Amino acid sequence: MKKNILIVGIDGGATKVSGWTVVRKEDGTFALGDLNVQKKYSEYEYFDPEFTPVNIKTQLEEMNEGIHLTAGEKKQGLAYMYATADVIGELVKSYPGYDVLIGIGMPGLKTKDRRGICALANGPRMPEYSNIIENRLFLNNVTLAAPIHHLGSDADYCGLGEEYSSDGQFRPVDNSYYLGGGTGVADALKLHGNLIPFDAVKLWMAKAWEMKADSGKSMERYCSAAGIQSIYSENSGIPVSELNEKEIYAPQIMEKALAGDTGAKKTMDDVSYYLAELLFERISTIYNGTLGQFDFVNPARGKLVPHHPYKGTLLDYVIIGQRLGDYLQESKGKGILWEPMLDHLKERILENEVLTKQFKDHYLNRNTFNEKRIVLSKLREAPAMGAAVDAWLSREEQS
Repeated sequence: MKKNILIVGIDGGATKVSGWTVVRKEDGTFALGDLNVQKKYSEYEYFDPEFTPVNIKTQLEEMNEGIHLTAGEKKQGLAYMYATADVIGELVKSYPGYDVLIGIGMPGLKTKDRRGICALANGPRMPEYSNIIENRLFLNNVTLAAPIHHLGSDADYCGLGEEYSSDGQFRPVDNSYYLGGGTGVADALKLHGNLIPFDAVKLWMAKAWEMKADSGKSMERYCSAAGIQSIYSENSGIPVSELNEKEIYAPQIMEKALAGDTGAKKTMDDVSYYLAELLFERISTIYNGTLGQFDFVNPARGKLVPHHPYKGTLLDYVIIGQRLGDYLQESKGKGILWEPMLDHLKERILENEVLTKQFKDHYLNRNTFNEKRIVLSKLREAPAMGAAVDAWLSREEQS
């Protein structure tokens, strides 16, 4: 008799892990199920709030020479891994008799077998990540439909989620760029009808976090929830710890800007300006090849090459998702964030002498930016959805 299979998508973040049940539909699309479980790493006795990651240079060196985990990393790692296993265990409890198929998205560089994490800028290395999770699930009588095939990246999983979800914005188009802003920033591409991993285009297009604005900050700071809060901290002089204590995050900063708070208004101005700069870089690079708009956070990163196989491509949509999409939706009609971003995008296109009339006609509507080219995704859980889809596709390939 064929076993029932529960598909679970895991989105691992910097402070917590979130898991969703995912349902595969008859038409081959996927939808979020009815269950979501979240656990903070700080709930576990092994968690150390003062944990300091190993120097990233050392981490990168040890990737090739052999990883030497510190005692602190081993303990902190257990909090991360046990939290993930326990999220899965709680989801499965509601489905007795089911085998579970698990997809996991986690930040960091992956081990050679892609089942562990061998470098993580803001956390512990966990080379045995999948093994320890599987062992904990086994001890809790959870049966796997298949071993964890590999760990994936949030960015790639956002793309998969938007492509395979019944609510996904990649589905109806051939050419689109996705920008997701949550704790960090995620880039995804669909060109000529195919999902294209950003690692496959790194010679001619950089990830958002790699690019440095003329302010000296990474573009990630202007696209992510934590980044927007940190910019407000600088503009207002209020420490981030105090903002967290008072629960002042990006939505509250927008409210403060509307109420006339000077630091908040400057923050919204900065975010709308640099968001427009980033989106202009995306649409122009895909169509024309790089215009050399940004320097890089890592000065040793090789320059972008101007030629690529997708030149001449006009995007059906730019998709903006996760919390960043919510903020933009909330700002519409209020004269901050959304409208200034569109205005600056229009100016960048109109003033550019390299880009063709075809390009300008596609993205402009009577000398204003055609806002129909920007779609705000409602798929908040795109990374978890993509992780689940990847687990299903990997199992299909193997069977």
